[in-house]
Amino acid sequence: MFEILVTIAVILALAIAVVLILASRKPGTFRVERSAAIKAPPEKIFPLIDDFHQWGSWSPYENRDPAMQRSFSGAERGKGAVYAWNGNKNVGSGRMEILDAPAPDKVVIKLDFLKPFEAHNTAEFTLLPQGGSTNVTWRMHGPAPLMSKVMQVFMNMDNMVGKDFAAGLANLKRVVET
Repeated sequence: MFEILVTIAVILALAIAVVLILASRKPGTFRVERSAAIKAPPEKIFPLIDDFHQWGSWSPYENRDPAMQRSFSGAERGKGAVYAWNGNKNVGSGRMEILDAPAPDKVVIKLDFLKPFEAHNTAEFTLLPQGGSTNVTWRMHGPAPLMSKVMQVFMNMDNMVGKDFAAGLANLKRVVET
C-alpha cells in the first residue's frame, strides 16, 4: 500500500513539474485581436463603443447571465466612463473604465477582472475608414502571470477569447448595418 502511495505521489509530482515547465515557456504577455469590416462610417459605429450603455445591443458577454448586476458611473460616455458588473460563473465580476476615446478613431479601456480570477488588461477598439466601410479591430492585451500561463497549457486564449470578439464584432456589424 505504501509503495502505491509513493508511486502516485511521484507521478503527481512529475505531472505538476511538466505543467510548470510548459507554463514557464509561455510568453509573459498575451494579445487577442479580431477585426471586421462594417459598411458604415466610423462616426456611426463609435457611439456604440464609447458608451457602455450601448454595449447591451452588441457585446457577446451581455446575455450570458440574465440576472447580471450592472452599474455605470463616471462620465456618461467616453473618457472617464465606468461600467462594473457582477454575475454568474459565465461572466464573473469586474470593471471597465474608458481611458481614452478620440472620436471617431479609437477607444482604450482599462479592463479589470475580479472573479473568477483576477486580471488587469487593456482593451482597444480602433476604427479605420476604408472606402465605404470601416475596419473595426477589437484587441485585448496584458500581462500573463504564472496562473495565466498554467491555464494556457490547457486552453488556447486566442481561440477562446477570439471567438467572443468575432461574435461581438458580428453583432456590432448587424446593429450598425440594419
